[in-house]
Amino acid sequence: MRKSQLFAGCRLDRAAQLRRDAAWVAAMMEDEKSCFLPVWRNLNLVEDGNRLMQVAGTPLRRLLSGSAERVLLGVEDEQAFFAIDLSMMNERDAQAVAGNGEFCDLRRVGGVMNATEAALAAYARASLRWHRYSRFCGHCGAATVSQHGGQQRLCSNSDCARQLFPRTDPAVIMLVVRPADDHSPARCLLANHHRSPSGSYSTLAGFVEPGESLEDAVVREVREEVGLALEGVSYRGSQPWPFPGAIMLGFHATTMQSDLAIDSDELADADWFSAAELEEFGEWGETGAARRLPPHDSIARDLIETWRRQVIDAGEHRRSPAGD
Repeated sequence: MRKSQLFAGCRLDRAAQLRRDAAWVAAMMEDEKSCFLPVWRNLNLVEDGNRLMQVAGTPLRRLLSGSAERVLLGVEDEQAFFAIDLSMMNERDAQAVAGNGEFCDLRRVGGVMNATEAALAAYARASLRWHRYSRFCGHCGAATVSQHGGQQRLCSNSDCARQLFPRTDPAVIMLVVRPADDHSPARCLLANHHRSPSGSYSTLAGFVEPGESLEDAVVREVREEVGLALEGVSYRGSQPWPFPGAIMLGFHATTMQSDLAIDSDELADADWFSAAELEEFGEWGETGAARRLPPHDSIARDLIETWRRQVIDAGEHRRSPAGD
């Protein structure tokens, strides 16, 4: 697994101790050196099609009311970076902030951005979305207020005073593989999900449920979606996934079974493919290809490519029926 997955590796010091100092946070918001990363209705501000746009403090403050949610993302070389939510603006006013930039869907532009900027954009997007969906206490219903530079929210009801912290939902994503034998080369299982474009094939995935370990979730999801029992599960790596706010935990899973019982509510199709057959797949978004692999910047593609390299190195992609 690559050490720098897309949306991972943010280099900022998150300033855990400094952000508890309300006066320091307020001073950084007014500091001319501070950078603000605007997000409008889950869209990041981008310039030139692939560069994360940062807005200087003074021009931005002239355009915003004090109600805009601000989250301190961290500090680098004594410069503070804030995410700022412009969702309360109409499109015209948001565009005034954007200037020559454009508010874009990070899923569309993240793969062509500088890795450091993509990680920062994902961090900003996910942080502000959590704040928008945490404005009220789930225990008593009272309004919550942001604290510690956006590191937490506090219930305004003094009898409750519940603390809320940013959440990331764990999801497992797994490449199910079947070893080579005397009759067949090694194969991996890929599926076309209903939520994906026709012809786009990827790994299985699903959210971790209460009371499950990560490995339990892998076993359950595979059983539910394709009816396979697993022989082994091994962890491979992780990737932040801010759509809307998950962490993808990658696994390789092994089975000796081949017959599939596809859950038609989840999957449009699923099948086994050898490493040689994967060579015939097109790339994500490629027109004219009957089947397409996930984008190169996704953990799903990493899982597939890691397995493909392993079976090719082991010579398990050319196994033919006994006697041939």
